[in-house]
Amino acid sequence: MPHSELPAAQAQPESLSDLFWSFTRLALQGFGGVLAIVQRELVDKKKWLTREEFVEDWAVAQILPGPNVVNLSLMIGDRFFGLRGALTALAGMLTFPLLIVLALAALFAGVADSPHIQGALRGMGAVAAGLIAGTGLKLIAALKQNPMGAPVCYALAAITFIAIALLRIPLAWVLLVIGGSACAWTYRQLGALHQIKPTP
Repeated sequence: MPHSELPAAQAQPESLSDLFWSFTRLALQGFGGVLAIVQRELVDKKKWLTREEFVEDWAVAQILPGPNVVNLSLMIGDRFFGLRGALTALAGMLTFPLLIVLALAALFAGVADSPHIQGALRGMGAVAAGLIAGTGLKLIAALKQNPMGAPVCYALAAITFIAIALLRIPLAWVLLVIGGSACAWTYRQLGALHQIKPTP
């Protein structure tokens, strides 16, 4: 959506510079539990997206190739400023984190075999998992507005969890079968809603 067509009531970046530094700050906070950080920054603080918009955009970002948050930054940048915004948001996501990762990689090479370092990384992994789970529970409320209906959404979420966490089915198959079924059902529901909508 072009910058000029955005609803007046919706918050948006003030400039390309604001977009760049906002995504830079977001990227520098995203240690492991990036989903929680992204949701808090873009929905709760900046209000660039509603909770429902965030759920929809994050779903699209997940099925595209590449890191989810990078895909999301491109989508949001493009929505507000077109191609310039997409490239600016991408630069914000990657520039400083890349420099930090290169520096940490050089430092980590000398201590990678240390049991203390390995234990610390496992501990951070547990915290990241908790952040993701907590954010997922927080976003459940947004499913009430989904055209599939909340019961269907909850059932699909449970099936997806079982398929990935318990049955260890490859992600590609989960996206193809469960994701494809969800898309087909949503298309059917939207068609039904359109048919029953009264004409003015």
